[in-house]
Amino acid sequence: MSPFRRFVIALCLAGALALPVQAHAAPPIAHAPALVVFDSDEGMARLARSPARSDFAELAKQFEAQANGVFCGPTSAAIVLNALQGAPQGAPRFTQEGVIAKGRKTRAQVFGEPVTINGRAARDYGYQLRQLDELLRAHGLSTQLVVVDDARAEDEIHAALVANLGHHGDYVIVNYRRDRVGQRGGGHISPLGAYDAESDSFLVLDVNPASSAWVWMSARVLVHGMRSFDTVENRGFILVGPR
Repeated sequence: MSPFRRFVIALCLAGALALPVQAHAAPPIAHAPALVVFDSDEGMARLARSPARSDFAELAKQFEAQANGVFCGPTSAAIVLNALQGAPQGAPRFTQEGVIAKGRKTRAQVFGEPVTINGRAARDYGYQLRQLDELLRAHGLSTQLVVVDDARAEDEIHAALVANLGHHGDYVIVNYRRDRVGQRGGGHISPLGAYDAESDSFLVLDVNPASSAWVWMSARVLVHGMRSFDTVENRGFILVGPR
């Protein structure tokens, strides 16, 4: 994590960026870039003026990078679980390896041990959206899974994400395809940290910073990335809260 990012996180935790949440979103900037790196001047400005960033401070405080290429789901789950319990420094923490133990999907299956999908043996690396939802529920969390298929209106998706980010104590985990949002790679999972109304963009706290930095992603592009087919159904997002 860069010194600049640490500085911004410290400001947020201290309340220096605790601006009021606006009642209505401002219209998006014309021709705003689809992806803006968090550490850039524009990225910092978006966080400072964000009308919905209730989740950012706790997620940033509990953030960690995924340990390997298939752990984006368990890492996102561990970050959210630690944020929900507000684990102080030195207290027992949820870990990427530890969270898997309660779910139905075994560690071996996460790493590609063949499973039966639609009557055929196949390797199912990582987590599909519904598998991650089951894992979160196994840890006693309340979830709302939303599959972003063609029938799901973009306005409905937008409203659900913004409402969650403007409310303290619950979180959003998104599942999207990198190559549909202007990044390199396939399916990926990460939490959202904030929403900027002026640019109509969401802050994706990418759990694989070695592949892609934290970025502000335009709402249209994020929805496009979620509206993509995975192994058995489309990707989407999960709203997560305490039991």
